[in-house]
Amino acid sequence: MKKLAIVITHPIQYYAPVFKLLHERQKINIRIFYTWGEGGAQKFDPGFGKNINWDIPLLGGYPYEWVKNISADPGSHHSKGINNPDLINQINTWQPDAVLVYGWFYKSHLKTLKYFKGKIPVIFRGDSTLLDDTGGIKSLLRSLFLKRVYHHVDYALYTGSNNKAYFKKCGLKESQLFFAPHAVDNDRFAADRADEALALRNQLGIAQDEKLLLFAGKFENKKDPLLLLEAFIDVKQPGTHLLFAGNGILEIELKNKANQHKNIHFIDFQNQLNMPLVYQACDIFCLPSKGPGETWGLAINEAMACGKAILISNKVGAGTNLVKDHENGLIFNAGNPADLKIKLKTLLQHNKTALFTMGQHSKQIIAEWGFNKQVDAIEQLVDKCNSKANR
Repeated sequence: MKKLAIVITHPIQYYAPVFKLLHERQKINIRIFYTWGEGGAQKFDPGFGKNINWDIPLLGGYPYEWVKNISADPGSHHSKGINNPDLINQINTWQPDAVLVYGWFYKSHLKTLKYFKGKIPVIFRGDSTLLDDTGGIKSLLRSLFLKRVYHHVDYALYTGSNNKAYFKKCGLKESQLFFAPHAVDNDRFAADRADEALALRNQLGIAQDEKLLLFAGKFENKKDPLLLLEAFIDVKQPGTHLLFAGNGILEIELKNKANQHKNIHFIDFQNQLNMPLVYQACDIFCLPSKGPGETWGLAINEAMACGKAILISNKVGAGTNLVKDHENGLIFNAGNPADLKIKLKTLLQHNKTALFTMGQHSKQIIAEWGFNKQVDAIEQLVDKCNSKANR
């Protein structure tokens, strides 16, 4: 079997299942190199304001190595936070036929791209988009810089349409791009948790015939939960509730503004095992992000796997591919209170049967966005690299 070295910062709930499946299928031989070091398995998340230790296994079922990180301030929040003098030696010791690097922003990851270019095929995975591009001289200079970065990449795995457009602007050709859809564990999120979801609604005082709008994630400016809160208050739709699930820097401000409204609720950050029941408790899921940097929004995949209607801003990268207006949800213009209120009122005026139907459309759409297709793409690309090398 051909050997693929995979370089990524730390165990991530959206990628560990991909690595496990790649290893189980035994079409290629993989080894993961975690560059944050062993401390990356449990990390402080500044967005949530707390240490995050995922309650689903992320290190079982595939081979991996920790790479020593000598950064004085280790982490993925800045480019110098990943500094691994031994990374290239560790990869070379394993003697891979190709290398797959997740993200170029970190010092050691960019060094890896440069070192292996021309030695073995270099594959890249990232999910950046052009949604925050405002044009002008800064945009032009950044584009020129990115073209130099991606000159070190032979192939890129793109997550969706917006990500593909970004790679093309950065100088990669159609023949270098392979679709590997952003995915979550659809089966885990779709598994019936109805009794627990009903218990959560009862705990919050939400009747069965009332509608629940959910925001789940970090309470931070990028995701713009304040815009959603204010729009919901202004819409004043009877028989509706809003639930914020998470924590973050805007938590006190959100709770103060919601204090007089008994139909607005808060629960703390919920770990992975609890998230499916939280999604299943709602009727509509909303991600109102204004950016910058809302590259995809995997919470959309999760909510759709749970069969929910979706309301998102046009700054959420997933929207182009996953949200079909009036079929499974609506898209509003980011940072536009008037447009959000129109779209929010439209959805909240739907009866629960109509919202359920939209949710079923969500399930049908997201069924095509699974781990299997991501694994297929990686295997096919490694095979293509092998075939090209043997010519």
